Amino acid sequence: MSPASVRAGFLIREWMEDAGLRTWVDSMGNLHGRVEGMNASAQALLIGSHLDTVVDAGMFDGSLGIISAISALKVLKSIGKLGELKRPVEVIAFSDEEGVRFQSTFLGSAAVAGILPVTALKISDKSGVTVQDALKGNSIEITEDSLLGLKYDPASIWGYFELHIEQGPVLEWVGFPLAVVKGIAGQTRMKVTVRGSQGHAGTVPMSMRRDPMAAAAELIVLLESLCKHPRDFLSSGGNCNEQTLESLSTSLVCTVGEISTWPSASNVIPGQVTFTVDLRAIDDVGREAVVYELSNQMYKICDRRSVSCIIERKHDANAVICDQELSSRLKSAAYSAVNKMVGQIHEEVPVLMSGAGHDAMAISHLTKVGMLFVRCRGGISHSPEEHVLEDDVWAAGLAVLAFLESHM
Repeated sequence: MSPASVRAGFLIREWMEDAGLRTWVDSMGNLHGRVEGMNASAQALLIGSHLDTVVDAGMFDGSLGIISAISALKVLKSIGKLGELKRPVEVIAFSDEEGVRFQSTFLGSAAVAGILPVTALKISDKSGVTVQDALKGNSIEITEDSLLGLKYDPASIWGYFELHIEQGPVLEWVGFPLAVVKGIAGQTRMKVTVRGSQGHAGTVPMSMRRDPMAAAAELIVLLESLCKHPRDFLSSGGNCNEQTLESLSTSLVCTVGEISTWPSASNVIPGQVTFTVDLRAIDDVGREAVVYELSNQMYKICDRRSVSCIIERKHDANAVICDQELSSRLKSAAYSAVNKMVGQIHEEVPVLMSGAGHDAMAISHLTKVGMLFVRCRGGISHSPEEHVLEDDVWAAGLAVLAFLESHM
């Protein structure tokens, strides 16, 4: 609901209408474009991704999936075949996937899936503006009842798929433009607040300090050690079997992306330090074991340093396994797209796991989901350096078109 995102929404809506879609904005700010096809009462195919970005972002994360879907549908309109779709097709540009402003991911897609709690309307940003306030400031009225009314009827949906840049280096390494996603890692986001004794930097002896900054530094190093070597921390507890430990050793990643101090002055021992933890793994049992062990170890360190420690879980999402039928169809569509571009190919379409979260995670609570990845340069994402080759954008659009043609 920033001015930029509102402008982007207007532009996307124009493109949707130009492609022959009926459009509307729902009360969580999601933008929808729909064509009914030959049978308006048939189960609908949903295609979506998000229009919001992180701070200092690139231009492909989220938006490529929306534009590829609109472009493919515009092709069908231009050749007079849009009305030949055997089921309704709906493109959704979700309003808030990244969770940057309100520190709560999947606001838009979770509302459509019916898993967003009504308490989410009262979550506030750093300026004290709530989700409900931000929507109201853009002439979108939402109440607890209207939020509950956003949930789609699962019986009315055939399935959902999402096209997204890989945000990793594997496709560039194997030399292929597209991949089928077999699953998405589960996530836990936490906020850690360490409180100590604020004081003068020059007058409090080192032996008498209760410094939350030094404690936070030790906690962050602990996090890095645990996530680099999960076996060293979890093997002796008996909470994880060998399969889980093996999964964690290859998929577990942990990040501290934000840190703040109070009063944040160079000549003051801080009174409080707050930092975020982003923890992801394919194995949900293993992820829970890591969170449990990490919390125990953090409390011990804080006790030893005579500082207090509050650990808040801000977001949890279980791992999602993509539907086999959808994945098979998407694999065929990706093969068809690349084949059209370069002629007969003999390579298999790669199958990858996703370490990044996507709207498909929320929509999996509503219907079966599938995903396609698109190669990006250097695997760089969440950065202005994010880049996708024009030919790979072409391949993405052709793959979506081939998938839609299988529903005609």
